[in-house]
Amino acid sequence: MFLMRFTERAYVHYTEDDVRRSPNQAVRLTFSNSHFDPERGADLYNEYLDEYEYCEEAGFDGLMLNEHHNTPTCLGAAMNLEAAILARATRKPKIVLLGNPLPIFDNPIRLAEELAEIDMISRGRLVSGFVRGTGVETLATNTNPVYNRERFEEAHDLIIKTWTTPGPFRWEGNHYHFRVVNPFELPLQKPHPPIWVPGQGSPETLIWCAEHHYPYVFLETDGEATRGMKEIYAETARQHGYEAGPQHFGYLLRIHVQDTDEKAREVGKGFLVGNVGVGRIPMPRLYMAPVGYSSRDPRYFELMKRVSQDPFRRGGGLDAAGYDEILASRRMIIGSPDTVIAQLREVLAGVRPGILGVWTNDGSISHKDTMRCLELMGQEVLPALREIGDELELPGPFEKAP
Repeated sequence: MFLMRFTERAYVHYTEDDVRRSPNQAVRLTFSNSHFDPERGADLYNEYLDEYEYCEEAGFDGLMLNEHHNTPTCLGAAMNLEAAILARATRKPKIVLLGNPLPIFDNPIRLAEELAEIDMISRGRLVSGFVRGTGVETLATNTNPVYNRERFEEAHDLIIKTWTTPGPFRWEGNHYHFRVVNPFELPLQKPHPPIWVPGQGSPETLIWCAEHHYPYVFLETDGEATRGMKEIYAETARQHGYEAGPQHFGYLLRIHVQDTDEKAREVGKGFLVGNVGVGRIPMPRLYMAPVGYSSRDPRYFELMKRVSQDPFRRGGGLDAAGYDEILASRRMIIGSPDTVIAQLREVLAGVRPGILGVWTNDGSISHKDTMRCLELMGQEVLPALREIGDELELPGPFEKAP
């Protein structure tokens, strides 16, 4: 099993009242950057990087980063910069980018160059994840949402060809046009860095991933719905001549460890303010899914209805779902090492991912508590998870399936 650590790197120095007074009462896209204090931001960036660097000592296999725009809920507006820093500051863990929102890039060649540099600086440790991005990313960059999927797929094809085909060559697509494609910097890994795709289960994306043999990482999705979405991938894989296994699936879960259950439950409440006020103030639907952004394939209507109505996901509704209910449903795993290990065994047996994203902290969880969480993860939880992964036969993408 491949174990990677993640945090959204949130900025939480604002209030729910600030959100309510903002245009459309939205914490993303239109929430004014007048609420941002660069002095506090500087402290947070350095604390987050310190935490990621310590993860190597703790024994994580990967350091997962993501990217969002126009929002305090994620300070990773330039994820590749953070990745480049970690590529130089660490030696062993994979640098896992989940991921670069391809449709918002007007120059995928520049992105191919950036990622090639990160792969070389890290000496071949890059995992280059690609995403379509939320509607907020589309609107923040003035990108037409109708062409989101087309731009995603064409940008992907252009980047892969850039990495694998000697230049110069010409590219004339529907959305990208380049007379000369010939970047001199190429990735160290051949034929190219591994490609992973995260999401909440878009059927079209699952099918596309299976066609390309790319692992798909489910982002905090409902367990039963996840099993249904995995079957879409598995069916497509069979049509393309292979059986999908745990190495093709990942699962991201908020997991926080402290010395006692009581301490962990109290600290873990900090997750609830990762998106301050969002649980009581649903995001405008058109911000997350503007007209033309989402498909309406009738074959998957019931499954996607279940996903969209998940109280844990709807509107970022951590508050709405209720903390005790979240913990009871294993949507967040919070407790002492023994409690966390036992509950994770249950989750892993049901979802069966070969990649586990460990979302250790967010919101008001302090740097001190985060570091203790990471220390306990390294001392007790990660070794136990590796044993569970072997016991349940959950190989990761870099292992041979049994």
